[in-house]
Amino acid sequence: SSHVDYLSAIEEGEFAIAQANSVLNADGSFGEDFVSCRFQGEPMLVPAADVHYMDVSPMQSVSVAAALVPFLEHDDANRALMGANMQRQAVPTLRAEKPFVGTGIERAVARDSGVTVAARRGGVIDQVDAGRIVVRVNEKEISADDAGVDIYTLTKYTRSNQNTNLNQRPLVNVGDVVAKGDTLADGSSTDLGELALGQNMLVAFMPWNGYNFEDSILISERVVQEDRYTSIHIEELTCTARDTKLGSEEITADIPNVGDQALARLDESGVVYIGAEVKAGDILVGKVTPKGESQLTPEEKLLRAIFGEKASDVKDSSLRVPPGMDGTVIDVQVFTRDGVERDKRAKQIEEAETKRIRKDLDDQFRILEGAIFQRMRQQIVGKTANSGPHGLKRGTVLTDAYLDTLKKDEWFKLSLKEEDAAEFLERAAEQIKAHKDAFEHRFKEKQPSWRRATTCSPAC
Repeated sequence: SSHVDYLSAIEEGEFAIAQANSVLNADGSFGEDFVSCRFQGEPMLVPAADVHYMDVSPMQSVSVAAALVPFLEHDDANRALMGANMQRQAVPTLRAEKPFVGTGIERAVARDSGVTVAARRGGVIDQVDAGRIVVRVNEKEISADDAGVDIYTLTKYTRSNQNTNLNQRPLVNVGDVVAKGDTLADGSSTDLGELALGQNMLVAFMPWNGYNFEDSILISERVVQEDRYTSIHIEELTCTARDTKLGSEEITADIPNVGDQALARLDESGVVYIGAEVKAGDILVGKVTPKGESQLTPEEKLLRAIFGEKASDVKDSSLRVPPGMDGTVIDVQVFTRDGVERDKRAKQIEEAETKRIRKDLDDQFRILEGAIFQRMRQQIVGKTANSGPHGLKRGTVLTDAYLDTLKKDEWFKLSLKEEDAAEFLERAAEQIKAHKDAFEHRFKEKQPSWRRATTCSPAC
């Protein structure tokens, strides 16, 4: 039968359990008189009539990582263990490629891991870009007070706890029909909704110029040229300006004894630009720290006499790129303690984030509003009007051309003869108002949370 019972290792000892690959007839009965089973921890042949349970899958006794190893039953246990553990340690490659040979659970693993985006409801793809997918939901799956639009915001270039890159890429195009559960976007280490940890490579096991010590594996130079095994890692570097006994540290681009070339990537606040390409030793955040009083050399006395006190009062304590690291700056955040005035860069970042939140919410509201008006059009075209804007006469049948002449708020001034259509108009007006209020509330909520996020803790 299709009924599934879950048994613990202790409970299953009391039952004769057939293997998942046992031969079955068309009606679901066993095809052999004696069936290979396990009973009380021992393998044995049991008459078909005495079998209590049958395994669901041959892979249910191994872990997910082991179940991903093809032809596991033919592998040496040590090699299979090594392969399973290495899969767990895989980092996402720049271009994921699903394996030519798999076991069939790659799609289930990718879906259950949560890195892909699955459709909550069926429908048609209305809009797609790199950061968002909009689905116009099927009519039969829409409730009375629902706008009929699902919006999926994708994760873009986000750092994981292992410093790897989390990035989702859309798989669908405008107009595609999707069902509930379909994969809409790939995540890291997935290709077309399937787990893709490595690359399909053609390699040669052979000696090269006589160098045949242990295993020799020849690979092509194209592996490097095509970035087949390149992976993106995101590192988070922090610089904190504190109050010291000698005075406050300061974030600034005015750093003593540092040339203009080293400061070229900093803005006037002393913080690196987003998009700057940096390498080991480059300054990311300019910072100066007050220096304690020390015995001055004759040269320093002369400098102090000429330039005043400031020339030797501070030392360079800037945040620099650590050795062995190079890359591109993808984000900058500035945190400021309450009561401390924000510098120009902090204000710019806050304004940009506020605009982004506003734009996202406005876009979502526009999409929802457009979907509601589209459904209204389908409901009221062909219906008879009692009255309406622009001198609409009683008994006029509404057309697309007439609706195109109306502004959005004028649609709700239509008086319709059919009661169900009139009720639909009222519900649509209430939906739009409720969505507008909800989006305004979300904007107000998100602003304080963003400001809280950019406020430094007392430990700073």
